Amino acid sequence: MTDFSSLQVNKYHDGILSFEVKSVNELSNPLQVLKSLSDATAALVRKLAPSVVNVSSSMTRGTGVVLSSDGYIVTCYHVLGRSVSVKAGSGGKTFEARKVGVDPYSDLALLKTEHENLEPLEIGDSDKLSPGQFVLALANPFNRQPTVTTGIVTSVGATLRGWRGTAMENVIVTDARLNPGFSGGPLVDASGTMIGVNTAYVWSRGIAIPMNKVKAVTERLISGGAMKRAYLGIVSSTVPIPQETANQLNIDQDAGVMVFSVEHGSPAKKAGLAMGDVIVKFNDKPVANFYDLPQFLTENIAGKKNKLSIMRGEKLLDLTVIPSLVEDEEDE
Repeated sequence: MTDFSSLQVNKYHDGILSFEVKSVNELSNPLQVLKSLSDATAALVRKLAPSVVNVSSSMTRGTGVVLSSDGYIVTCYHVLGRSVSVKAGSGGKTFEARKVGVDPYSDLALLKTEHENLEPLEIGDSDKLSPGQFVLALANPFNRQPTVTTGIVTSVGATLRGWRGTAMENVIVTDARLNPGFSGGPLVDASGTMIGVNTAYVWSRGIAIPMNKVKAVTERLISGGAMKRAYLGIVSSTVPIPQETANQLNIDQDAGVMVFSVEHGSPAKKAGLAMGDVIVKFNDKPVANFYDLPQFLTENIAGKKNKLSIMRGEKLLDLTVIPSLVEDEEDE
């Protein structure tokens, strides 16, 4: 298994950080300050370029990031979808790549290629990010010179609801504009270390998956471990809760998730969940939207007792549900 913690192969600290060691006299001219920053940013992008590759499938074109010199590349799941054929490209050359594994819930996919001389990016620690830090977002959807946008971190640990059918937790939010094709590309800090994977541009904000999460998912996929989720066995959708009913039941939310059907023999059926029930809380955490539920159905709650609060008629009830464990499957 590749140890990403040892991938300290490229040191880009002579990039933007070199700007900080200029003498005060050299940078006394405001135009010189601007030029020094511009030159340092351009130099950093040139050094990062070999690690930012094109990824294409029957679905679309996107970007990937080289994680290791032995050919592992990370990209976004939505760039690949369920495509069988995947290609990657670098330096104008295109080569075959195979899917090692995917995690649709975190929108990540891992590829492997036998192409040689790939240059990995240095991996950073996304837990150390703070709002206000300077970042660059890079992309290479057409296998040319990478394109780049810049910005600052505006928020860390945010939750993005209602995007591509799921809720994404603990994401990095920046004001760096992400154009089409940026999905799967790296978000890097001022020293050139990768601190996230760009995944979406919504509400005039760039969204990136934190590097520590990327690392955990890719290491598991490399080791052959499938991404697993807890399973309830229901079909459901968001419904409004009338204010009068919410007040009567002392529920501080204006929507919940109504159950339309319950699979026979499923954990939900065994827990007593029935068609027409409205789920309002999971382990005392609000479920106000269809997209809220998947974020609670993680592997670590499977096989354990969990509290499910529901509205049934004009009553508020608590049920105990023990979710089962399922693996994500690809129909290829």
